[in-house]
Amino acid sequence: MGVQREPGQKGVNWSNIAVGGIMNMVEVTTLGQPLEVIKTQMAANRSQSMAQALSAVWSRGGFVGFYQGLIPWAWIEASTKGAVLIFAASEVETIGLNAGMGPGMAGLLGGMTGGVAQAYATMGFTTCMKTVEITRHKQAATGAKPQSTWAVFADIYRREGLAGVNKGVNAVAVRQCTNWGSRMGFARLAESSIRKVRGKSETDSLGALDKVLASSIGGALATWNQPIEVIRVEMQSMAKSPNRPAKPTIMNTLSYIYRENGLKGLYRGVTPRIGLGIWQTVCMVSFADYVKIWVKGN
Repeated sequence: MGVQREPGQKGVNWSNIAVGGIMNMVEVTTLGQPLEVIKTQMAANRSQSMAQALSAVWSRGGFVGFYQGLIPWAWIEASTKGAVLIFAASEVETIGLNAGMGPGMAGLLGGMTGGVAQAYATMGFTTCMKTVEITRHKQAATGAKPQSTWAVFADIYRREGLAGVNKGVNAVAVRQCTNWGSRMGFARLAESSIRKVRGKSETDSLGALDKVLASSIGGALATWNQPIEVIRVEMQSMAKSPNRPAKPTIMNTLSYIYRENGLKGLYRGVTPRIGLGIWQTVCMVSFADYVKIWVKGN
């Protein structure tokens, strides 16, 4: 995500594409996918407690169950969305800083732009298919042989076309816009606050622990938009319910969730998402800053 600007930086930093892809692959392959699976399980099954969600995920293959949807969908998504995010957000953040914006506002604008860009450019079908993989486990419980992930993709595409495999993409765009706008904006504001406490200027570098702390603050505070995430999961879920909207939109899905589960239902899965938000922001803000500097020096 928005990587640190260097003094006198001019032109487009094409290396940010590689940095974004690499860092997002690291993020999702380590803690990212297990937290994503737990969060999605709870958002799709809103009556489950954390313990019940963990048990349900474990029942789908033990430790491997926590990496359901990693290959190929999460890897495809991570390698592409990370590149788009870092590139778009970094360029917009740099433009904002050059125009005289404060770090927080420039970070907010960069994150929002990067989030929307990655949603529509790469995340529609991969996010949809990850959610399908996590929510279609009931098929096996009926005794039927589960389809392969590619067969499911082909079936959805055959029945519903591009709209089907991109189901919920508008909710994804709203989520990513608010996600990365908040994460980057809050992280950059936290960095500025830490600099003031340390007696440093805006041009002084922060230590690794300070940057991780700032990113953790940004990632945790950015989970205020959990209702958007629950709506997105419900729109893409393969779980069956006679009361679900036949043609889900953001508004009718919001109404359905509130009617079925109340206000609490809109915040299901927020605990693992706080962990996910912190890890994503640490990887894509703090670590990406250092990787970008390393790449520029080689």
